[in-house]
Amino acid sequence: MTDAAASGFDPVTIGLVSVSDRASSGVYADQGIPALQDWLARALKNPVTWVTRLIPDEQDHISATLRELVDEARCDLVLTTGGTGPAPRDVTPEATLAVAHKEMPGFGEQMRQISLRFVPTAILSRQVAVIRGKALIINLPGQPKAIAETLQGLPDANPPAHGIFAAVPYCIDLIGGPYLETDETVCKAFRPKSAVRAPRPGGG
Repeated sequence: MTDAAASGFDPVTIGLVSVSDRASSGVYADQGIPALQDWLARALKNPVTWVTRLIPDEQDHISATLRELVDEARCDLVLTTGGTGPAPRDVTPEATLAVAHKEMPGFGEQMRQISLRFVPTAILSRQVAVIRGKALIINLPGQPKAIAETLQGLPDANPPAHGIFAAVPYCIDLIGGPYLETDETVCKAFRPKSAVRAPRPGGG
């Protein structure tokens, strides 16, 4: 982290929320947060402060957690995993929309397009993405493999499929957040040429 900050990369605060009744009660180990953190740590060059939450499938609790991460912990990006299917206890999208200032429907649309390459039941996924203040909140799938596929895309597929994370840095630029730099071997961020800048000495 010190090396990254010294080289001029903006610090970023990222919230990771795993929504699961059974994992939050200790029935089994949570896999969502480790999968998210592993991929993001490889993809981002920025120094990251992680804020993690493992919570049950309770709509009010999920909404309160998202508000806390954005309004109090000042997260620039919040990623959730789990609770996006059609089952009665799957309420993450509703909880996310309840705290939204703006919807960003393209993220959910692209995640479903990627997952449809593998299983027809991808149309049952209800992931949404929203903006709250200066933070981007995205619902991701629950399985580690699907998390990586939707974030990174399918560059070797025919035809290739863009991952959603390629658009995240520019989205955060537009809402006033830090300038995110990615490792292009993991994920190449896309920005218009006019929005690209060199790292600034000392970060920030």
